[in-house]
Amino acid sequence: MTPTFRSIATPAVLAVALLTAPAWAQTSPTTGTSNASSAPATAKDHAQKRADAVERRITELHAKLKITDQQSKQWDAFAQTMRDNAQKADQAFHDRAQNIATMSAPDAMKSYADLTQLHADNMKKLSSSFNDLYAVLSPEQKQLADALYRNPNGKQGPGPRKGSGKGSKSGAPASASSSGG
Repeated sequence: MTPTFRSIATPAVLAVALLTAPAWAQTSPTTGTSNASSAPATAKDHAQKRADAVERRITELHAKLKITDQQSKQWDAFAQTMRDNAQKADQAFHDRAQNIATMSAPDAMKSYADLTQLHADNMKKLSSSFNDLYAVLSPEQKQLADALYRNPNGKQGPGPRKGSGKGSKSGAPASASSSGG
């Protein structure tokens, strides 16, 4: 698997696994029945955790890139795109998790394809927004950004990148479908 494909596919697959986990967790292992009373809280808790993770990533990137007041317009647009992408992805994963138990195999495959397309669309929006931000960065900030996105885990040189898992410090801009992230 190429590093570029892996950087796109891994978060999408992981996100599906993480976001369908609440649906699995709602089924009692002994009776196989649904625990409907915990479903809304679980989804809400997950959505809040994801929103918090996106906000942490936004704060982290703001600090690392040393965003100035003059760059705030482009930064704010980029950060809002991250938030919007995360919200859309969370909603799509939640909707899929709510319906997966009754989906046929072709429906499940289509819903996964739809999630993958949403991720691609979100990345295009994020990339466009980041291009606008990158255009107003100083040469030093551009060097920082380049380093962040080339070596997200501080590794030197080419090679596979670990991460994208829960708690990782992925250098991706928090797609947040991936998100994010």
